[in-house]
Amino acid sequence: MKRYRSLSAMKKRLIEIVLERTFRYSEKPSFKLAAGGKSSYYFNCKPTTLSTEGMYLVGNLMYDLLRSRKSWKVKGIGGLTLGADPISNAIAYTSYLKKDPLESFVVRKEPKKHGTMLWVEGNVAEGDKVVIVEDVVTTGGSTIKAIDRARKCGLKVLGVIVLIDRQEGGREAIESKGVPVKVLLTREEVFKAHTAATA
Repeated sequence: MKRYRSLSAMKKRLIEIVLERTFRYSEKPSFKLAAGGKSSYYFNCKPTTLSTEGMYLVGNLMYDLLRSRKSWKVKGIGGLTLGADPISNAIAYTSYLKKDPLESFVVRKEPKKHGTMLWVEGNVAEGDKVVIVEDVVTTGGSTIKAIDRARKCGLKVLGVIVLIDRQEGGREAIESKGVPVKVLLTREEVFKAHTAATA
């Protein structure tokens, strides 16, 4: 197992993995986006966030991103299933190893149809302070949906942390709801690395 000397070395390696497994580019817009419309590039984060090394890097880097905001004293991290799940789990696991345990939770797209019929699954309860996690932000629609659902369940959302920001207005849309956003990677950073790798 590789040991990393710094967070910057971790971030550099994560970008390499994102280029290998997550980022796809086409000369013409051929990728259909969840928000509607088509794009010439696409990020499918799951091959990165569900890989062993990717999970390790995402867990450490996103944990550091979360803790870099000193005012975010939260009990849990989570977001809309499915994209947020491996990220919040990786952060929670990392937080335990660092003796600073955070609970991971899942926001369902629709309530469970049987049993407790919960919208939010995990060890968080009404009144708990949380941060919402997102894999990719485009318009911010799914993140806002997660924020709204978490709030309706009584959770206090202090902020949002994002793995990749496509820089298409989503961050601004989220922040317009009074929720601060911190981003690990931007489209610009990934494009820069892609250009350098294919030059």
